[in-house]
Amino acid sequence: MSGKSILVTGADGYLGRQLIAQLATARATGAIATVVAADVRLTPPARQLPGVAYAQADIRDGALAGILRDHAVDTVVHLASIVTPGKKSNRAFEYSVDVDGTRNVLEACVASGVRQVIVSSSGAAYGYHADNAAWLTESDPLRGNEEFAYSWHKRLVEEMLVDYRRTHPQLTQTIFRIGTILGDTVRNQITDLFEKPRLIAIRGADSPFVFIWDQDVVGAILHAIQSGKGGIYNLAGDGALPIHVLGERLGKPVLSLPAGLIAFALRVLKVLGLTQYGPEQVNFLRYRPVLDNRRLKEEFGYTPAKTSAEVFDYWLQARTAHKG
Repeated sequence: MSGKSILVTGADGYLGRQLIAQLATARATGAIATVVAADVRLTPPARQLPGVAYAQADIRDGALAGILRDHAVDTVVHLASIVTPGKKSNRAFEYSVDVDGTRNVLEACVASGVRQVIVSSSGAAYGYHADNAAWLTESDPLRGNEEFAYSWHKRLVEEMLVDYRRTHPQLTQTIFRIGTILGDTVRNQITDLFEKPRLIAIRGADSPFVFIWDQDVVGAILHAIQSGKGGIYNLAGDGALPIHVLGERLGKPVLSLPAGLIAFALRVLKVLGLTQYGPEQVNFLRYRPVLDNRRLKEEFGYTPAKTSAEVFDYWLQARTAHKG
């Protein structure tokens, strides 16, 4: 990492703050020349770290290329995306950030001579399908479902990245297809499911989950920066946990219901405005993408510190401690 100038998009998000903290430490030791934390909202002064340049920047804004040039950035870590939409969000806005925003980031990288872009993709890019492989590898097709904005947008972004690898081979791409992230204080759509009085399962489906510790996500990104290595890698801990095992660990009952009944109930509840989720959530629960991480370990050279089971237990202990 010595001498590198790094810009992080989405720097004030959950992962961004943790990554910036590690990069700030590396800069203080002289391992990094420059750290730029870019976010659509300026990071509050109370959270700003010494030695870090903070920039208020919308990834859809054409001014981004100027920021990259001003700081002589050679490495961009692109984390900004809409993971959990707000109540007032809509598909057009989410597309503009996830897809158009990423296109603008890539154009800015090319225009300003950035050498490496590290992109946080997702296992959701593979899609939620009955015929998914039991363990998905990086060579499996990306079939992100259009009915799931996040899954669809990650697929579109990766298709865009394929085009950029062909037209701009000088820009090294490191792409992480990330599993469900868990950590001390993480909140996402999956952890919301775990907070319910009981877990809802689709009858006849194991619905296995793969997890990744937030510190392993940061660690893999740091390894990408240090090594400069490109490629596409599933980023998940070893193993997977079926939903009934999660229920046992949580000490909660698992209610297995027919897929048709759940779809009908969600359709009615959404019409009544009692939930933001529709019948498409059946496939989200039933056909979980299960990520094979062998390429991450054997080719990229990063082994997650925690398995899926260890990450889940770690999150569960942290959740219990916070509630206590």
